Amino acid sequence: MSFATFLTVFLTLFAVIDILGSIPIIIDIREKRGEIQSGKATIFAGILMFSFLFFGNAFLRMMGIDVESFALAGSIVIFIIGLEMILGVNFFKAGPGDDTNHSIMPIAFPLIAGAGTLTTILSLKAEFDTWVIFASILVNLLIVYGVLKMSKFLHLKMGPSTLEILRRIFGVVLLAIAIKIFKSNVNFVV
Repeated sequence: MSFATFLTVFLTLFAVIDILGSIPIIIDIREKRGEIQSGKATIFAGILMFSFLFFGNAFLRMMGIDVESFALAGSIVIFIIGLEMILGVNFFKAGPGDDTNHSIMPIAFPLIAGAGTLTTILSLKAEFDTWVIFASILVNLLIVYGVLKMSKFLHLKMGPSTLEILRRIFGVVLLAIAIKIFKSNVNFVV
């Protein structure tokens, strides 16, 4: 595993998870529903991501879908998420969360390990080694845990304008990633 490959996969997942851009949402949930259990949210998100990494292909085969088609569909989802981040609109609406367990719904799923993240994991699996993706997920989960633990502090230090700038920058990165995934998989499907 080269560092450049790891960095590519890590940054792709980091941009899709967008934990820094989610700080305002996390703060809002914490204020409305109480303390967030950072460890519980991180572990549940990790279980979802690792399950999809190792069993996602088998699930797709069972459904009769090839990885390239899923990667193409995923690139469209990632593109839309990038547009959301840049334009500041929500195309995807999260369902109502369970007030008694808000560390899992909506923090772990769909905020951290949502459709975009799971789609990205399978899209990356079509291009990169599983263990590179595994290591990237693990490092991202450590960052997620740290951000969840320090969300109030980060919000106060970064301020809303800095968070908005970061969100838009990662949105542009996601658009570029989506186009790259689309271009590299469209020849297999057509």
